[in-house]
Amino acid sequence: MNSIKNVPARVLSRRPGHSLEAEREQFDKTQAISISKAINSQEAPVKEKHARRIILGTHHEKGAFTFWSYAIGLPLPSSSILSWKFCHVLHKVLRDGHPNVLHDCQRYRSNIREIGDLWGHLRDQYGHLVNIYTKLLLTKISFHLKHPQFPAGLEVTDEVLEKAAGTDVNNIFQLTVEMFDYMDCELKLSESVFRQLNTAIAVSQMSSGQCRLAPLIQVIQDCSHLYHYTVKLMFKLHSCLPADTLQGHRDRFHEQFHSLKNFFRRAADMLYFKRLIQIPRLPEGPPNFLRASALAEHIKPVVVIPEEAPEEEEPENLIEISSGPPTGEPVVVADLFDQTFGPPNGSVKDDRDLQIENLKREVETLRAELEKIKMEAQQYISQLKGQVNSLEAELEEQRKQKQKALVDNEQLRHELAQLKAVQLEGARNQGLREEAERKASATEARYSKLKEKHNELINTHAELLRKNADTAKQLTVTQQSQEEVARVKEQLAFQMEQVRRESEMKMEEQSDQLEKLRRELAAKAGELAQAQEALSRTEQNGSELSSRLDTLTAEKDSLSTAVRQHEAELLAAQSLAQEKEEALSQEQQRSSREKSELQGLLAEKESREQGLRQRLLDEQFAVLRSAAAEAEAMLQDSVSKLDDPLHLRCTSSPDYLVSRAQAALDTVSALEKGHAQYLASSEDASALVAALTRFSHLASDTIVNGGATSHLAPTDPADRLIDTCRECGARALELMGQLQDRTALPRAQPSLMRAPLQGILKLGQDLKPKSLDVRQEELGAMVDKEMAATSAAIEDAVRRIEDMMNQARHESSGVKLEVNERILNSCTDLMKAIRLLVMTSTSLQKEIVESGRGAATQQEFYAKNSRWTEGLISASKAVGWGATQLVESADKVVLHMGKYEELIVCSHEIAASTAQLVAASKVKADKHSPHLSRLQECSRTVNERAASVVASTKSGQEQIEDRDTMDFSGLSLIKLKKQEMETQVRVLELEKTLEAERVRLGELRKQHYVLAGVMGTPSEEEPSRPSPAPRSGAIKKPPLAQKPSIAPKQDNQLDKKDGVYPAQLVNY
Repeated sequence: MNSIKNVPARVLSRRPGHSLEAEREQFDKTQAISISKAINSQEAPVKEKHARRIILGTHHEKGAFTFWSYAIGLPLPSSSILSWKFCHVLHKVLRDGHPNVLHDCQRYRSNIREIGDLWGHLRDQYGHLVNIYTKLLLTKISFHLKHPQFPAGLEVTDEVLEKAAGTDVNNIFQLTVEMFDYMDCELKLSESVFRQLNTAIAVSQMSSGQCRLAPLIQVIQDCSHLYHYTVKLMFKLHSCLPADTLQGHRDRFHEQFHSLKNFFRRAADMLYFKRLIQIPRLPEGPPNFLRASALAEHIKPVVVIPEEAPEEEEPENLIEISSGPPTGEPVVVADLFDQTFGPPNGSVKDDRDLQIENLKREVETLRAELEKIKMEAQQYISQLKGQVNSLEAELEEQRKQKQKALVDNEQLRHELAQLKAVQLEGARNQGLREEAERKASATEARYSKLKEKHNELINTHAELLRKNADTAKQLTVTQQSQEEVARVKEQLAFQMEQVRRESEMKMEEQSDQLEKLRRELAAKAGELAQAQEALSRTEQNGSELSSRLDTLTAEKDSLSTAVRQHEAELLAAQSLAQEKEEALSQEQQRSSREKSELQGLLAEKESREQGLRQRLLDEQFAVLRSAAAEAEAMLQDSVSKLDDPLHLRCTSSPDYLVSRAQAALDTVSALEKGHAQYLASSEDASALVAALTRFSHLASDTIVNGGATSHLAPTDPADRLIDTCRECGARALELMGQLQDRTALPRAQPSLMRAPLQGILKLGQDLKPKSLDVRQEELGAMVDKEMAATSAAIEDAVRRIEDMMNQARHESSGVKLEVNERILNSCTDLMKAIRLLVMTSTSLQKEIVESGRGAATQQEFYAKNSRWTEGLISASKAVGWGATQLVESADKVVLHMGKYEELIVCSHEIAASTAQLVAASKVKADKHSPHLSRLQECSRTVNERAASVVASTKSGQEQIEDRDTMDFSGLSLIKLKKQEMETQVRVLELEKTLEAERVRLGELRKQHYVLAGVMGTPSEEEPSRPSPAPRSGAIKKPPLAQKPSIAPKQDNQLDKKDGVYPAQLVNY
């Protein structure tokens, strides 16, 4: 038996063991074809069928491994269109592909970033778009990886959004900021695309325009969902945080709202989008987040993708449906089988078998199309169900929001009532506090009075005690006196008894001796009478002592009564003092309680004041941070314009740059002062905010004008100016960042801004054109000098013309004399008109100086208006120089040594020079001035005389030149043909020479303006037209006059009614 060797792979693939490998090979092949057809370098939009096959491939293999394996090998750095289409396909795969695509793309973030950075450094239109698109894709991948609740298609219900936001206000705040960043990337891409396209409607129908517009369909889908989610989150934030805290969020949302509305409006007007997507309409104004009920008025924007028309080509089977062998290449397989083993039974297939195979293929194709239609119908039904569910959810959410709004309304009313009650309570507490203070003051006064009364009672009590002691002492003395009187009475009684006994004894003895003693008795009787008298006196003294004793007893009794009364009063006073002390202690306790209450209220008030002060500090810092953020955005925008290709057409003058830089430099001191004041007192940031606002405006203006000035400057100064502007922007941005950080705010140094601003100022001054090499104080004298020189040059020209006329009359005759006289007469009329114009200009100049100098001198006026003065000097030089050249050309023409064309050119030059002089005089003249009207009339006369010179010169040239009649009678056909060819050669040579001379004339004029440094205005008060920086070197001055140096003011353009021709004024 013969064994089969070298069985073909196609035959082996039919075996069951190799079906999966064949299916995988077919899948890889289909994906490679779709990727190569979708991502190519043709400037045409990506076809939907190729992108759909790639997306179905991600669902088939549940990831993007195959896509990235082929995408890595694409030559993306070689073509910006290829990179743009790659970003478009990747965006569609992220949105509609399998969820695992997001994780596969995360592994290739570095590749996406490298492509964006590569094309961002190159100046290519598609490259700029690729750079922005890669940033959008990186932002999209990061957002969905951080928030897996949101699919890459951004289509979630409100319940999922609530769950993702959570209840923590910080998470809601952060999620809102991230969605704002997401929306900024989307809108930036759309703005960049529209900026590169023409606004005409036909652009969207061209393949180049459609290639740029195609990715905006996915941008519209993303933006509609992001707008709805940000509105929901903003209302939720406003229900949790105060409105002042969210001012920045509202400003950012309003900016995005207007950008998104403009984007939707422009896209809806384009024919390209009308058949591919139904763009929703946004409301006229943004939602009012300060009113909670406004959420019920919000309508979710819904983007509808119309059903696509069937493709012209038959769709290829991307997924194996049946379990049989693949039918992709049945004919090739059959051919290989027949070539290897020969036809079955040595014959060819029957036609019926071929029809069966064709019918099978058609059945498979129809089955695939049926499955596709079913899948699309199911997807459409699911989308409709999802929209119905979302609308029902939105309706329910609106009902909830309405109920919540009612509840919030009631809460607000309740809070308002509570606030009013608290306000009334505060007023009442304030009244109680004032009343307590009055009571405390009254209590203190009463306490002081009681204390004085108590001191008086103590003093009275002490006085009474002293009086009581004196009374007791007097009573003791009286008792002693009474005892002594009693003792004296007893002694007297004892003495009387003794005397009586002695008398009785003597009477008894004398009775015996009566007779003896009768004489003694008579003597004794005298003695007795004396003794009785002494006794009576003693009795009287006793009675006096008794009465005195009675008096003392009564006095004692009265004193005792007074003492008892004083003791009773003392006891009453003591009891009253004790009562007063008790009342005083109670009053002190009450005062202490009120004092503690007042101290508590005072502490509460101090804490409230401390809270208000802290809130004031926070609000002031918030205002400062917002101003710094706005200033940072402004400065960032100005710095970004330095690299913006669209900014290359913008130009500025060094004078305007110097004025802006000086103004910005002057604001640095105010910024330092405001910073120092804010560090000293953080409660007032107004000075710093005002200085910061002015500084940021002037600094950004300086940076933008510095970039615009560099566009016309030489290479080296332009590079230095750009570098200095970048340094200024970097330092300003660093300063703005420090001002936004509370910890870094004290370390901020606004003085560091002086160095770059001074550098810009110095470079601007170096770039200013050097018109006249004279000092400003010499300008006034030079004006008079140049005007006098111009008049002298004109007078000299008139004399020379008269001399030439006299000489021509002697040396020529006939036609030549007639031509010379006509030319010289017209030149004489022109010189007279110029002389009248110069005189009128001098009068107008004096009128301008007298009306504008005020109290200053004429020299000071010229120095102050040096630019205008230089323009006037240059114009007068131009007039004198033109008159001199005209005389020299006329002399040459009369002597047959010059050309008539020189005379015509000189006439035109004089017309232009007089136009310059009129323009220079008209800049500062009053429009109603009679001298200005006469000057314009003189200018028209000069133009007419110059035209007369040109006309007489041309007519004289025609008369002088020989016009011989051409005689072709003696020429044969061959000679005529030869002369015709020679004439054609001469014509071609002359045309070539004419073209070369015109090019040379253009280059001469260009180099003349480059060397001269064209200026746009003669006045320092007006901003000048941008001009290239002056080069070193100067041209030698003519003997009489010089070319003009400064152009008239651009705003005062010359009209035909002024009778002058427009001309450019340049510097020599």
